[in-house]
Amino acid sequence: MRSQDWLRRQAKDPFVRQARQDGFRSRAAYKLAGIDQRCGLFRPGMQVLDLGAAPGGFSQYVARRILPTGRIWAVDLLPMAPIQGVAVLRADLATAEGLAAVTAWVGDGGVHAVISDMAPDLSGDAARDQAAWLAMAEGAVSLASQLLLPGGVLLVKAFAGSELKAFESLMRACCPTLQRIKPQASRSESRELYLLGWRAPGPGARNRNSQKQSMINK
Repeated sequence: MRSQDWLRRQAKDPFVRQARQDGFRSRAAYKLAGIDQRCGLFRPGMQVLDLGAAPGGFSQYVARRILPTGRIWAVDLLPMAPIQGVAVLRADLATAEGLAAVTAWVGDGGVHAVISDMAPDLSGDAARDQAAWLAMAEGAVSLASQLLLPGGVLLVKAFAGSELKAFESLMRACCPTLQRIKPQASRSESRELYLLGWRAPGPGARNRNSQKQSMINK
């Protein structure tokens, strides 16, 4: 998209205007807000890992939902301005070294939610872009497999395409209950969607609510 076209689209976008009014760094905050309002992801006191966090819209929204008793770890290869109550790490999540750094940083306590808004810089080559996204998304699942507590949630940005079903199978190995979501703030012309999964509760644990148990895998 040409820069002038992008600027015109931004000027007309109601979520961009709303983000400025509400103090969010990006319109992405409303994607997460829409999913949270629909599925009840966050509550005070949670431990949340935010992957691909820059510029910080997701982390800002989560901070408003879980602080002061919760904790947020935000990770991105790009620098990110500080957010009160959010710990920030620069790491390349497409590499084994980056994933290991995150695992060591979070430690053994685990997290209640892993959220990933990671997406590659688009090259225009659909196959190449899909492969780049898949590497990032697989990294998110790898971290969730290690760090996500029983009954926890994993949210991953995805793109409609030939790799989607195979990735869903991979994600179900970590989070058996899986749902596709297209939040209102996602542009209708975009192939973007989100995959939301729940890790199985631990032995004897109650399910978070009956609604999640009744969801039909799509």
